[in-house]
Amino acid sequence: MFTRYFKKLCILDSLVFFLFGCQQQQNENLPPPNILWIVSEDNSPLLGAYGNEFATTPVLDSLAEQGILFENAFAAAPVCAPTRSTLITGMYANSLGTHQMRSWYPIPESFHFFPSYLRKAGYYCTNNSKKDYNTIDQPDAWNESSDEATYRTRKPGQPFFHVQNIFTSHESSLHDSIPWEDLRHDPETVPIPPYHPRSPAMKHDWAQYYDIIEDMDSEVGLLLHQLQKDGLKDSTIVFYYSDHGGVVGRSKRYLFESGLRVPLIIYIPEMYKHLLPVSMEKRTDRIVSFVDFPATVLSLAGVKVPEHFQGIPFLGKQNGPEKDYAFGFRGRMDEKIDMSRSVRNKQFRYIRNYMPHKIYGQYLEYLWRAPSMRSWEKAWQAGELNDTQAKFFNTKPAEELYDVVNDPHNVNNLAENPEFQDVLLELREQNLRWINEIRDAGFIPEPMMARIAQDKPVFDYLRSGEVPFKRLVETADMATFGDSAFQEEIINRLEDTYPAIRYWAVIGCIVNEINKPGVIKKLQMLMKTDKEIAVQIVAAEALYRLD
Repeated sequence: MFTRYFKKLCILDSLVFFLFGCQQQQNENLPPPNILWIVSEDNSPLLGAYGNEFATTPVLDSLAEQGILFENAFAAAPVCAPTRSTLITGMYANSLGTHQMRSWYPIPESFHFFPSYLRKAGYYCTNNSKKDYNTIDQPDAWNESSDEATYRTRKPGQPFFHVQNIFTSHESSLHDSIPWEDLRHDPETVPIPPYHPRSPAMKHDWAQYYDIIEDMDSEVGLLLHQLQKDGLKDSTIVFYYSDHGGVVGRSKRYLFESGLRVPLIIYIPEMYKHLLPVSMEKRTDRIVSFVDFPATVLSLAGVKVPEHFQGIPFLGKQNGPEKDYAFGFRGRMDEKIDMSRSVRNKQFRYIRNYMPHKIYGQYLEYLWRAPSMRSWEKAWQAGELNDTQAKFFNTKPAEELYDVVNDPHNVNNLAENPEFQDVLLELREQNLRWINEIRDAGFIPEPMMARIAQDKPVFDYLRSGEVPFKRLVETADMATFGDSAFQEEIINRLEDTYPAIRYWAVIGCIVNEINKPGVIKKLQMLMKTDKEIAVQIVAAEALYRLD
């Protein structure tokens, strides 16, 4: 194991690493660039380069000075497996049916993991070592994927694409508390978002996490130091990003800025500067999302982007137009069912909650291992929280709208503010447009989806003509909006011929508290006789809640 002293030496090396540019070369006859992805886990942009003065991140701050810092980079989902599914396929996981946390539903055989296209173009592709792609693996995507995988085993002169995952900042790093006196960042002065109480455990976990971010920064320094030693600094494009936000409660797993916004810093050496868009500055507010990353890597490597990819390249010769929106999704998280979608432009985040009857803070065994989570819940049970802090343990509104520029912690919901109705309507419309465009598989209840996936990929099923998709989404929208004007139609759809529509109609009875005698009788019949188990289960839940 490296000593802290040696790590600091390597950090100093890495600070120098990008201070020396190479000579400008002619674009013609350049070899394909090497591409290195450095992926940390579970951290928001808690870096000095992003204006966080409490953070200790000299390596990444230096990398940002020499590279490009993206202010509006977003994960597709606020949790690892679904967002990594998006990263490896270039497709929104909720269009493939791979959006439920830790599930292995198949995708179409013609949809290859994107490193496969690089390998066909002569790249040496290695991954060290996390996959967690939330679907059936494609081992031939990599020359090697293991704890020992490295670009250093390629043939002489062969271009490489290497992914190096850094586990240091993972959520599990908070499960064991460092003694208070051993913390390097002061718990008494650590910045804490307004939705968290300043309990001793909360202050401790936040301070410990800043320590962990510092350690992660040191590991990035070691990787850059090795790249320099190998003589590859002038021929390698370096991406640094986190796989989603995190990690103290209400970040990872949630569609707020703290769950979806990620740090993204890209360094492009001088000889490949022609691959940058002319308009891109040292800091850019261009909106980019994980669905764009595979297309961007192929564009940088000079490989044609497959037509089925849903992302837009933002670097390289295939650079596309700037996006106005980034979309995000949330499905089942570990053992708890929920469903929300999000749209982000440069100033506002919109969240549509399709299960508003469920509280934000559903108990998750893994999340509750953190001492800060247990202390937060204990303070809520004792009535010690203010309204902002207690909101996490309450049910959700159907819609949320946040001005992320003036409200970066997303605590002031503007959805019912008359001054912001135009913004609300715009983002609501964009959410529905996106859902219909990608044919969002989240509207199929998972037990039904699991059965479908035994015969064909869910992606194919949604395009087979068997799904009344527009009516399905319409039902979910009516059922969960909380508008009494839709009640009669919701009741009518309890008898629809398509089971997923019946499912959402039952959800509508729960959300709208429709407990008329005739409705209760219909719910009893669905619970006992419906051929779809998901409808039976949700009907039982409705009867429990209503009767």
